[in-house]
Amino acid sequence: MAEGLHNRLRELRAARDLTQAALAEMVGVSRKTINTVENGVFVPSTTLALKLARALGCRVEDIFSLEGTE
Repeated sequence: MAEGLHNRLRELRAARDLTQAALAEMVGVSRKTINTVENGVFVPSTTLALKLARALGCRVEDIFSLEGTE
């Protein structure tokens, strides 16, 4: 995971009863991309972060946060 960057993508996705594949289709990426973001292996672009927030009906800040700002 990028140092100091945390995400709640898995939690927010699950709360909306979405699979990784369903969310991936909604935002135009692969299921593997969603998996790597959830596991902190990949930091999404600003565009993808905004698409994820829109698909989940929340703000980017609700998904991603920097250590010490939660």
